[in-house]
Amino acid sequence: MRVRAMLVLLAVPALAAGSALPAVAEPTTGAIGQSILADPSVAPGGNFDLGIWQLQEPVGSPGSPTTISSSRLQGANGFQDSYFYTDTRDGAMTFWAPEKGVTTPNSNYARSELREMNRSGSAANWSLSGSHKMSATLRVVSVTSNVCVGQVHLGTGGSSTKPLLELYYRSSGDIVLGTENSPDGGQTLHTVGHVSVGKTWTYTIGISGGNTINLTVNGSTTHYGIPSSFNAYKQYFKAGSYNQSSSSSTTKGARVAFYGLTVSHS
Repeated sequence: MRVRAMLVLLAVPALAAGSALPAVAEPTTGAIGQSILADPSVAPGGNFDLGIWQLQEPVGSPGSPTTISSSRLQGANGFQDSYFYTDTRDGAMTFWAPEKGVTTPNSNYARSELREMNRSGSAANWSLSGSHKMSATLRVVSVTSNVCVGQVHLGTGGSSTKPLLELYYRSSGDIVLGTENSPDGGQTLHTVGHVSVGKTWTYTIGISGGNTINLTVNGSTTHYGIPSSFNAYKQYFKAGSYNQSSSSSTTKGARVAFYGLTVSHS
């Protein structure tokens, strides 16, 4: 297996699905086996390998949100601000997306979200064939209505700007997968779990065999077919807080804290 990205929060041990934030951060074992402890006083790049991610924020000029390159995100003194930062209580990599913010031309909703990149700095753009996985441990700290916390998005191969899938968390606590019906649009929703706001949970989004989505939420796995109309498209992962409601408010929105995030391709 070729691992493209390994982002593991180094402060918080493995959390049971639906558990609350631990009061005390304990040492845990990192991706290469050593005992390590996160530093809640550093930028997210000090606790996470951000070398193959680019950040998009809900600021900038209309239709052109600000993006932060992976080179700026990396390291203990890497980029952070009020939309993307380390939670000083527990070291979580935290994303804030208000209801009012700069959006892309094809969306009405603001986001603070990572976009998968290659280690070289070019945009990730992988084929549906093979095996591709993104796994996360996270909690939705607050949400007005609905927030997307993970995506497989269409890359090159056609004119569509749609995602292949989006994983939503709703204010009711429902976790919902949206699978796109075709590159032209239309989304089918599948309720796949339920976790109260503020509780930790886990997901793994997998693509296998060129035609199957494998989704695991809190240990429960479901499978969904990929329509052949997507075969021409390459893909890439996204993760963070992509708010799904808009208003004139800069104080209402979705705040999402990540404790672990891994991406692999083989």
